[in-house]
Amino acid sequence: MFQVLLVDDEPLARNDIRTLIDFRKHGFEICGEARNGVMALEMIEQSRPQIAIIDVNMPEMNGVELNQMIRKRYPSIKTIMLSSYDDYDYVRDCLKNGSVDYLLKHRLDGTTLLTLLNKAVLELRQEDRLMEDRNAHKEMAERMNPVLIRGYIADLVKGKQDAARHLETYMKKNGLYAEAVSYAAAAVQIVPFLLLTETYSDVQTNRLVQQTVDMMQQSLGDIHEHTAAYVENGRLVVVFGFKERSELAASSEIGRQMSQISHMLGLYLNLKCVYAVGHVCGSLSQLAASYESAERTLDAAAPAAVSPKASGHGKHLSLTLEEQKMLLLSIERLDPEGMHRSIVSIFDSIREQPLHSVAVQRIVSELFLIGEKAMKKGALTDESVLEGLPSRSELGRLGSVRELGLWMQAYYEGLLGSLKSRLTVGTYSRHVSQAVAFILEHYSGGVTLELAASAIGLNPSYLSRIFKEETKATFSEYVNRIRIEAARKLLESGRYSIKQISDQAGFSTHNYFFKVFKEYTGVTPQAYLHGLGGSGMNAKP
Repeated sequence: MFQVLLVDDEPLARNDIRTLIDFRKHGFEICGEARNGVMALEMIEQSRPQIAIIDVNMPEMNGVELNQMIRKRYPSIKTIMLSSYDDYDYVRDCLKNGSVDYLLKHRLDGTTLLTLLNKAVLELRQEDRLMEDRNAHKEMAERMNPVLIRGYIADLVKGKQDAARHLETYMKKNGLYAEAVSYAAAAVQIVPFLLLTETYSDVQTNRLVQQTVDMMQQSLGDIHEHTAAYVENGRLVVVFGFKERSELAASSEIGRQMSQISHMLGLYLNLKCVYAVGHVCGSLSQLAASYESAERTLDAAAPAAVSPKASGHGKHLSLTLEEQKMLLLSIERLDPEGMHRSIVSIFDSIREQPLHSVAVQRIVSELFLIGEKAMKKGALTDESVLEGLPSRSELGRLGSVRELGLWMQAYYEGLLGSLKSRLTVGTYSRHVSQAVAFILEHYSGGVTLELAASAIGLNPSYLSRIFKEETKATFSEYVNRIRIEAARKLLESGRYSIKQISDQAGFSTHNYFFKVFKEYTGVTPQAYLHGLGGSGMNAKP
């Protein structure tokens, strides 16, 4: 029986590992359980296990430190590292210190655990027979590990010091890009990654990244000839190695491969991606420059005519305070035209920027925050009420800023519809709810009891009676209440004169507006405006 030590600070995690397989049936026996590194070292001294399954994240002494201590004091013990985080630095440290493998906990199942244990046994037996070949075996295991290769490449394109030298050393030692005489790098961007993952947990984001890298590598083939690696923020790199010097042949091959990758990501992962290819170079030391040229092409704004707003004030990097106020005002007034104008104006200011740019995604993120604020203010908490909003998962299929703008229009239209439903449903009957919805839709123009009754298909007298019974207000009183509430919001915005507000709120005359406003608020519009202090100081009497 091979003796196995479990080291994890979570009892539940240890229990999960114990129950994944029948250890004794497969020739293993759990000789102890430790909840931290210090306790594990004491138990190793007493029971001398042959295999240790170690959690990376633990108090007092973490798994990386424990693994280093085991490597130094008990080099014959084989370690299997588990973690909830796909952290390259941890992976590299663990593998350099002789671990059999490094695995994310959410990917661990019975078959995988048994495979890792058997792999540890194989290494133990090989070391027993051929102690002198242990280092060569470790180097071969490293060569076959894609995490290390991708980590070296990510370091290179991020511009880390000596990264090119380290990669070239690794390449010569392990046969990476064997016989290659020319290289090129391509930059790939998941669009729009930041928006897609904004509501993801770290595990979900890591899963998306890993699925993307795996799919790309599957399309590319042998990792030692063409390699896909993750960089950051939804940005990936593809490194190509070629055995011929012909740039024409290399460019043709790159174009074919990248087109296939783009197609597969859209088909199997429902992800829209864009890419650009750097220049062909003659050595790995020049690969970072090839990647930089690809990134410049990828991130360049469209060279066509610059929008007037952008040309006067530089790139539009986030929503202005004025844009936020106008959009919120349109939502509060349930004004679809105003909302439409605001969204069109915002997207018009960023139409020349790439869809994947940080500026575009930041602005859309701010639009989501405004929508969430409106939902909270409108008490939209029932999931059934929000079903009319488009799903964020659809963002992965969008291919242009124009499509994103249309999607955001649909999102806000759904939001306005939900807010109207929230205001009109409640305890009212179907006919009164329809009348309230009619008022909310038409209060800024001519709205009468007769028009509402005709739209609903009821007798005006009957509608007047049931409306008064349910709302405790006459039809005209309810209309005025909605108009005054709209007028107050317009006054608070600080953008309009009192005459303009009177017209926009739907009052027939200036004097009538003053009379009704004072009846409902107790003050005149001017007095209300003065009482706002700084918030309405831009409004004109």
